[in-house]
Amino acid sequence: MEEIRRAVLKIGPTNAPVLLQGETGTGKEVVARAIHAVATEGPFVAIDCSTVGTLLESELFGHTKGAFTGAVAQKTGLLEAADGGTAFLDEIGELPLDLQAKLLRVLQEKEVRPLGAVSPRRTNFRVIAATNRDLASEVARGAFRRDLYYRLNVVKMRLPPLRDRAEDIPELVSHFLRLYGSGQVLSPSVVQALATYDWPGNVRELENCIQRMCAMASGPVLDVPDLPSALAGWTAASSPPPAASPVPVAAPVLAGPGGGMEDAARARVLPLEQMERRAIVEALEFTGGDRGRAANLLGIGRTTLYRKLKRYGIEI
Repeated sequence: MEEIRRAVLKIGPTNAPVLLQGETGTGKEVVARAIHAVATEGPFVAIDCSTVGTLLESELFGHTKGAFTGAVAQKTGLLEAADGGTAFLDEIGELPLDLQAKLLRVLQEKEVRPLGAVSPRRTNFRVIAATNRDLASEVARGAFRRDLYYRLNVVKMRLPPLRDRAEDIPELVSHFLRLYGSGQVLSPSVVQALATYDWPGNVRELENCIQRMCAMASGPVLDVPDLPSALAGWTAASSPPPAASPVPVAAPVLAGPGGGMEDAARARVLPLEQMERRAIVEALEFTGGDRGRAANLLGIGRTTLYRKLKRYGIEI
């Protein structure tokens, strides 16, 4: 997340086209809006390129009255509406080849011709495209225009799936608890489950999970029964590693003002960094100092483990 933040701050002030690649739910639109917010004052217009048929062409380029059956009034296209701002082309890999050619012309000439119009209209916007496909492979098999690919692929940012960046989970959980909760904290069992689940739906699935738990909770501590059914079932089916006590990777910090039930919860749940440090120390002790095996037990990469060892001053 820190690497992405640094990239956003560096890319934002430029007007370079950006191509965001990543699985569904990794936060591509969030990153696109962050890039836009750094320096662009105009509108941010999100365009879903998976819309099909004539409807998509009309949405992109607009139309004049009577351009086709049902066109009872003039419509401004989304590309024209993005003038002076950012056009976010979501799921660009779904765009049909004929519309890819028309989009390329808009990007090259900085003008758009609505359906049924005789003359084009000037428009100037920054383009940020997003896809969950490998566009280079799509180009190789003829499903995506090579010239459009190179026009969009000026700055490429890959957003890794959540399973490949488990170290980001505590910060994300803390953020969503602040957003949707009212002072709730997580039990060690829930922390363990969130840290080891593979999150096929990525950040979006994690957000939905925390939102549901906060909405359905009956107390200040969110425990395994509060988990969504899919995650609870996965947790029950998983065999925890043998240990004298639960070894959570991390836990989010407490949110909200202190006192009352929150003090009781604080006594049951350790702060984020303390729990993470303890998990690393116990993993290293269990493996006799073998950092590779410890990283595997913790579900993180070896590089990530080395970074955390340095951060916490652990010298085992």
